Amino acid sequence: MLFFLVLSFWAPAVLISGQVCPLNSTPWKTVTLSNRGHVFQEEGVWNYTTMLLMEDEGVLILGAREAIFALDLNNITHKKAMVKWSVTSEMQRNCIFNGKTQTECHNYIRILHKMSSNTMFVCGTNAFNPTCDIMSYKDGKLTLEGKQQDGEGKCPFDPFQRCVSEFVDGQLYSAMFNNILSSEPVVMRSFNGTIRTEYMTAWLNEPNFIGMKHVTEGDDNPEGDDDKIYLFFNERAVEYDAYSKMEVSRVARVCKGDVGGQRTLQKKWTSFLKTHLDCPVLQTRLPLLIQDVFLFCPDTWKTCMFYGVFTPQGEMPEYSAVCVYSIQDIGDVFSKGRFKTLYRHNLVEKWVTFYGPVPDPRPGACINSKTREKGFSTSLDLPDETLQFILYNPLMDQAVKPSEQPLLVKKGAAFTRIVVASTTALDGSSHQVMFIGTASGSVLKAVNYDGKMVIIEEVQLFKQSDPVKILRLSVTLGQLYAGSEEATVQMPLSTCDHYASCMDCLLARDPYCGWDLSTERCIAIINIHPDTHSEVVQSLRDGNAARCPAVGMQTESTTIIQNFYLGNVVRLLCQPGSNLARVQWSLNNHTIQNSNKYHNLHNNLLILNASDSDNGFYTCTAVESSNGKDDVIQNATYELRLGNFMEHPSVQPLAQDQQKSLLALKILVIIPTLILLALVVWNVHKGHFAILRCLEKAEESPQCVSGFQEIQL
Repeated sequence: MLFFLVLSFWAPAVLISGQVCPLNSTPWKTVTLSNRGHVFQEEGVWNYTTMLLMEDEGVLILGAREAIFALDLNNITHKKAMVKWSVTSEMQRNCIFNGKTQTECHNYIRILHKMSSNTMFVCGTNAFNPTCDIMSYKDGKLTLEGKQQDGEGKCPFDPFQRCVSEFVDGQLYSAMFNNILSSEPVVMRSFNGTIRTEYMTAWLNEPNFIGMKHVTEGDDNPEGDDDKIYLFFNERAVEYDAYSKMEVSRVARVCKGDVGGQRTLQKKWTSFLKTHLDCPVLQTRLPLLIQDVFLFCPDTWKTCMFYGVFTPQGEMPEYSAVCVYSIQDIGDVFSKGRFKTLYRHNLVEKWVTFYGPVPDPRPGACINSKTREKGFSTSLDLPDETLQFILYNPLMDQAVKPSEQPLLVKKGAAFTRIVVASTTALDGSSHQVMFIGTASGSVLKAVNYDGKMVIIEEVQLFKQSDPVKILRLSVTLGQLYAGSEEATVQMPLSTCDHYASCMDCLLARDPYCGWDLSTERCIAIINIHPDTHSEVVQSLRDGNAARCPAVGMQTESTTIIQNFYLGNVVRLLCQPGSNLARVQWSLNNHTIQNSNKYHNLHNNLLILNASDSDNGFYTCTAVESSNGKDDVIQNATYELRLGNFMEHPSVQPLAQDQQKSLLALKILVIIPTLILLALVVWNVHKGHFAILRCLEKAEESPQCVSGFQEIQL
């Protein structure tokens, strides 16, 4: 049968479609962790990148290199238990002999899943020999049960290769490379009957696995549909013409009840479908690539949203972005969209849109009520026509678009991880707060208010060379847990007491916090008693500080007297309340403009080649703008006075040294002169100068004089 084919080409215009979103968002404040969190490190232990929250036991199970910890969820510096899982010396030697480095040839804990109330499934790379075991936490002790099993397909060989997994109803769903050469990617379900992907580039083409999420779509489903396992990854694109390798982001899904086909696709997924996941951002030449995903479901599964963080592909990151996708939009592409198929003609191969008739039951669909009515109870009953189609055509034609323009676009350190928490504001509105890890070791706390993104703060958790590699969220405790190569950090979701003034509290637009007018403190909204509700103010959408007391609107500063000296460079410090504040300087109540003499550097004023005309009073004010309204805060006042040059600290030592040198020189000249004069007097007195004697006796002896003249001639 002849099918109508439409060629598909990569069009850069796809990246500039949609609305324009604000670029290079700036955090309102940049702070360090300081006393607002806890840090856990164990000497000699690295790679704190695997976490499991066991809130019923009150512990954070932390997997690292050759060690597993049970830490107190309330304070991770309290280590409750620890178990070592090291490789043997022989295994490490064999690993190094096979060409791996000593760093790679350790046991990195990569898989941690809860099986029951106090037992866990744990896997480690084990010097490129992946191994799994059962671990228990009882009576404050961590114990490896010694029930080791082969970890192939469950845990990666390479400790630094991304892998993802979910433990659902006693089954392990995993996506990783299935061999030591990293040449065989696989999406697999283990334990009661193994099901996996077909080893074909049409299914997986050099993928980098990012995230896996279980969505309970079978709950209260009128169509009798099945639960889904969603997979997010990047892979080399097969559908676009490009001179060089180009990657795209993908979302794929399989049905939980899939048991493979009867003849075709035996023990292989019959429901594996994938499509392009688009996050369009201006100023990018190539598609952005997903780095992490978080499943947020405010109510039933029908309200579920996937929050993804994306970064540009290439060596020089430009803009990172956050895009959000609804479960409904993804489902529509898989259940209603067209497929792509591989068109071959005269040695030319191209993936094109398939316009022919689609077999029934629909390829890649889960078994639902309508399918059962047709006599297909499980995937084993599906006809070969349906299975043959999905075997060669698992790629959908239509891309999944975000629910709206990217929520956040920011230039700078690349985004690495994301979690999302929901909180209720003072007026009862619900807000989703994003916590975004970066490659520079910080976490951004951001909220979207009516389409406008606000980055409340950037908290530096680790040193800038130590990227955030995992984020976990405890909504119950209101805590965020972050891991990197070198440490683990615990940080509260809200730190209202760090906002010192009413203006600080309101301009931050933190949905967790409000200003209590009676106690004059910034407090957590969740702790407000209903009786005092009217005494607390909050302004999230516009950051309006008009209800703040006058003392909170204007902060007077003491005058600092500072001497300066002619020709010097004078630096005046002014620390604004936020990164978004506009700093203004005035001299004797006249605004200072940037010039060859004055340089306003956000928190410093530089005065070059200072002269006597620079005497006077300098005032620094920070202007906080919100919703078209400016709030002025006086931060610093200086009185500059021209100092006496000789009193200049750098001049006085020089003058003293010069005086000492002059005195020494005088002494060196006077003493030899006196000595010489004394010698002359003494010689004259002793009559040692013949000339003088002759002159004295010239009258008595003229020959003496004539003799002297002869000698001179």
